[in-house]
Amino acid sequence: MAEQIAVGGITVPITHPDKVLFPGEGITKDDLARYYADVAGAMLPWLRDRPITMVRYPDGLGGQRFFQKNAPSYFPGWIRRVEVEKEGGHVEHVVCDQPASLVYLAGQACIEIHEFTSRADQLDRPDQLVFDFDPPDDQRFAEVRRAALWARDLFDGDLGLTSFVRTSGGRGLHVHVALDRRAGFDEVLQFAHRAADVLARRHPDAITAEQRKDKRGSRIYADVMRNAYAQTIAASYGVRARPGAPVATPLSWAEVEDDGLAPGQFTIRTIRARLDGGGDPWAGFTGSASGLGEARRRLTGLDA
Repeated sequence: MAEQIAVGGITVPITHPDKVLFPGEGITKDDLARYYADVAGAMLPWLRDRPITMVRYPDGLGGQRFFQKNAPSYFPGWIRRVEVEKEGGHVEHVVCDQPASLVYLAGQACIEIHEFTSRADQLDRPDQLVFDFDPPDDQRFAEVRRAALWARDLFDGDLGLTSFVRTSGGRGLHVHVALDRRAGFDEVLQFAHRAADVLARRHPDAITAEQRKDKRGSRIYADVMRNAYAQTIAASYGVRARPGAPVATPLSWAEVEDDGLAPGQFTIRTIRARLDGGGDPWAGFTGSASGLGEARRRLTGLDA
């Protein structure tokens, strides 16, 4: 029997609401849908106007997952779509611009929502640069925090940019810089590669920019490939399909400096208290957007 969730003036049916998606926590499809309805106000500003990729788990974490880019024909007409060019054609992606869209996706067992780093009106112009610091195992989060802080020193101190940080919802951290959308993806990716190389040279025993896993050793990987066209990142306040139902969460830099920070401490069941506490550590993100011209000149000096 379907559950009905009314949100934003739209009633969304949730079929099989009691289906357990997170067996360890007993979190059901209905729980996921109500979570997304609850956090829509915090989540939608980061998703609005961005194509998404859905990561669906029809039988929960223990079953098969699949990534879905195209919006199926049976999705309701009130769900916005946008065409994204690809080699040999295009894909019609979903865009989440209202709470009901998030709830509907949860009803489709879409646990994770991954968003573009560009918006629908200029898909070829990213509005952010992203470093994804990924540890080789779950026990290395202190080193991930250190790597992120070194990235802040590079971006804010050496390059004159303003960086922001968040948990990925997995075991790593993402460092973001807001861009003014004057540079295309190729230019941003090239800049990110050069910046990652500087970090790796400064901290050769701790950080690597090497894409091949067999060459990274025990070092933290500074992954910049999210900066390529049509690549995606996990949505802020979006749930990740991992035990505990962790949530990708914007942080302050002071929190990253705190040894007590843990990658999985923000979850579907704990994030509401954080949101109710007031204060958005990323409130200044959009206003900090800048070009890469001056930063590129400074980077060239560091390369020299």
